[in-house]
Amino acid sequence: MRTLDWVDGAIELVDQTKLPQEVEILRLTEVPDLVAAIKRLSVRGAPALGVAGAYGVALAATVNDPATDRAAFDAAVASIRDARPTAVNLARMVDRVTPLADGGVEALLAEADRIRDEELAASLAMGERGADLVRELVGGDAPIRAMTICNTGGLATVERGTALAVIQTLHERGELAEALPVETRPLLQGGRLTTWELQQMGAPHRLLVDSAGPFLLARGAADVVLIGADRVAANGDTANKIGSFSLALGAANAGVPFLVVAPESTVDLDTPDGDAIEIEDRGPEEVASVRGVPVAPPGTPGVNPAFDVTPVGLVTALVTDERVVRFDDGEAL
Repeated sequence: MRTLDWVDGAIELVDQTKLPQEVEILRLTEVPDLVAAIKRLSVRGAPALGVAGAYGVALAATVNDPATDRAAFDAAVASIRDARPTAVNLARMVDRVTPLADGGVEALLAEADRIRDEELAASLAMGERGADLVRELVGGDAPIRAMTICNTGGLATVERGTALAVIQTLHERGELAEALPVETRPLLQGGRLTTWELQQMGAPHRLLVDSAGPFLLARGAADVVLIGADRVAANGDTANKIGSFSLALGAANAGVPFLVVAPESTVDLDTPDGDAIEIEDRGPEEVASVRGVPVAPPGTPGVNPAFDVTPVGLVTALVTDERVVRFDDGEAL
């Protein structure tokens, strides 16, 4: 299913905070509502954020005509651009669409549609290219056991996905033994969203807690680890959902390939390395509770980085919609 689109003058998207219990479609007609949806993770995933940001610029122009109230339009666009700092796609796609504002809403929508269609094509390409690489790295013809974290399917990209697109392609080829998603604390995107998408595609899977991933890799439970990315720095360091670094360490210890799957739009050559990536901290509330239910004493402080950075030395390869970069063979971006 298409999880994000422009429909009759508004942005419509699946509210990811309600899954899997409820499939609710949000219809957003005001920029503050879009910004709120981005901040509360009703829409998330770097490519999907880029598409949402692009359509958000068009939405801003429908409310504040840039020809007559440029200051209000610019303020609305800035609020979208700054809604989440780590995922490069959001700011990048807002910046790509905004210069077309003098052409009116139709020009903005046309460019946003192009961005959406590029992401759809990218998902198909990443799935094919990634599945081919997994088979090459694992060898043989036995079905693949693939571990993954967070949610990298259609919910994160409009359709199919990045890392989950590889798993879907393996499944469609009859080459998937099982997917092993980790739950992804604190917001459980793996447990709530990835399992839901795997169920929709009929792919075999088992859910595990985050901290079990490295141990199970050491015990030979998976043949490959596949993650997405919110930003890939120029040297190959990769920011992704918190817990990715732990899986990378576990994969390195176990001698299991660790693949980053992300569109070219997530590669940021202006960011030299992982140290230059701003990491969003979402505050203690999400750590001290699960979906609003407290699991720690009131007032418990917390540290809640939404992302971590995996050094390029732990990444076997980057798979994009255009290429494969084999870091393990000394290739570079």
